[in-house]
Amino acid sequence: MYYKNKIKTLSEIFDTSDIHLEGTCINIAGRVYPIVDDVIILLKSNQIPSRTSEKIQDLIPDQTSTPSIAKDIQHTFSEEWKTYNKILPQHHNEFKLYFDLIDLPTLESKRICDLGCGIGRWSYFLKDIAREIVLIDFSESIFEARKNLSGSDNIIFIMADILELPFKDNTFDFIFSLGVLHHIPVPALESVRKLSRLAPEFLVYLYYALDKRGRLYKLIFYFVDKIRKLISKITSSTARSVITEVLMWSLYMPAIFIGKILSILGASSSKVPFYSIYGHMNLGRIRQDVYDRFFTSIEQRVSKKEI
Repeated sequence: MYYKNKIKTLSEIFDTSDIHLEGTCINIAGRVYPIVDDVIILLKSNQIPSRTSEKIQDLIPDQTSTPSIAKDIQHTFSEEWKTYNKILPQHHNEFKLYFDLIDLPTLESKRICDLGCGIGRWSYFLKDIAREIVLIDFSESIFEARKNLSGSDNIIFIMADILELPFKDNTFDFIFSLGVLHHIPVPALESVRKLSRLAPEFLVYLYYALDKRGRLYKLIFYFVDKIRKLISKITSSTARSVITEVLMWSLYMPAIFIGKILSILGASSSKVPFYSIYGHMNLGRIRQDVYDRFFTSIEQRVSKKEI
């Protein structure tokens, strides 16, 4: 079993020596949690995605609710990362931009945690640096992360609500959550404050409130956001795929094309919507971002003043 040589690490993470592997489950201080495809399931039974719960025997019903779990968001990210489940070269470029604040060699002896890991696209570039990594996600994307990091033996995979983790303060040396907390039904900055107890160092990325953008940009965003609120209710995977293509080619690609033409001509392209972010991305990466942008029903934005 994958966790047979990781009992010491699990004991430190869960702050108890009372940990035992029992077939396809793990007993932690008397509480039994299922393990599915090397992923420890901490979610309550009514929070577990249906396709995952079908793989669990003798699942004990639990109807208690948790306000930080939005089932439609859970479904969206499960579907998104099953579709866009590959680690791309573009992800490495983005990783370097996100982590330019971090002195990566200092993570060599540290235990770190990826909160809202998705397919593990950031931890993938840390797996050979950090001593240990704990990946956590509430969606079925955690299984894609397990596949992408299958060659590493220093990783723990957990399906859980990141705001309801049974860990003590400073369980980790470093935690990060990139593009996650603005998509859950709890105020983003409140989530940041709550999670900051888990480590002395916390790297977080949240959507900004367009503080310095001009009127045209904000007007375009206003209509784009209206579209998002309307189509995020669509659950059909076929319809979502078609809409993603339509939006990418009708909304994103024309702006990117204009930005590239201006750059070639030596003119400023900084005010062209989408170009500064997507101008150097390939189609696959743009397509995934369009899906992410339009099919999440919750989108919070924070201003510099609020921070």
